[in-house]
Amino acid sequence: MLAPLLALLALPATLAGYACPDTTKAMVNLKGPGSGSGTVYFTQHEGSDQVKISGLISGLTPGKHGFHVHVFGDIFTDGCASTGGHYNPFNRTHGAPTDRIRHVGDLGNIEADAKGDAHIDFTDCVISLCGRRTILGRGVVVHAGADDLGRGGFEDSKTTGHAGNRTACGIIAAIDPTK
Repeated sequence: MLAPLLALLALPATLAGYACPDTTKAMVNLKGPGSGSGTVYFTQHEGSDQVKISGLISGLTPGKHGFHVHVFGDIFTDGCASTGGHYNPFNRTHGAPTDRIRHVGDLGNIEADAKGDAHIDFTDCVISLCGRRTILGRGVVVHAGADDLGRGGFEDSKTTGHAGNRTACGIIAAIDPTK
């Protein structure tokens, strides 16, 4: 009788991010197979479940592009294809960053301006730089098209957001938090 109640009480912990004991920072350098390239930083402050994501990606076509954390930090075996699918340790359907049910790696869309530059500045409370949901060592992929956030009605909407080809990718690596 008590076990189901405890499981329900623990559910919010599985849906929220994890607070790190110390401030943790990471970065990813993104490069083609397409023309997109840039650097994105991830910062999680001590005691916070929020991860700040900031950076600049250039060389994109103007408009929205799916932006996801993928399972593997392997860009060497077969380029961006080696990163596997979206990071989804809880076997959920694809969704928007604000959805209660989503892949951990679902970060939605970034938007490139008329010059092809996407200025990134947002926070997420599902990914983490420590604990069970750590994204350290995983891949980041920028897709050629917009992520439909699982609402598009396409065969792959609930798995990939129907975001299209992988135009840039990189590996998330921890960096010195004092810099």
